Amino acid sequence: MITEAQQARGPAHAAGSLGAASSGPAQVLRAYLSRLEGLAEVLSEHGLRASLMAPPGRVPSLHVVNPEASVLAEDIYIGRGQDGTWWFWWSWAERIASGEDLEGAAAMIKQVLAARD
Repeated sequence: MITEAQQARGPAHAAGSLGAASSGPAQVLRAYLSRLEGLAEVLSEHGLRASLMAPPGRVPSLHVVNPEASVLAEDIYIGRGQDGTWWFWWSWAERIASGEDLEGAAAMIKQVLAARD
């Protein structure tokens, strides 16, 4: 379970929460991965490239790149609050959108990674 302090700092600081749920660690990891994979599909439809990153012992993330300007890239995380609600997070620990709002999250990510003329 993510503590209030961990939630305030974002999911990158909640690595211990992977195995803290009532289900087994593999099931919890699968929950993280399936949500990130769903977002990756929607990001692809929005013209962005997304690579799933799941190094052992670390919180999984998506590395998202604007293919028109590869310098525009960001790592996206998913985390679950104490109330069970899933959220997508920026690497700087700011919420993007609810974990259920794939389109909203993708639109926000696309806006931030947009090339400026």
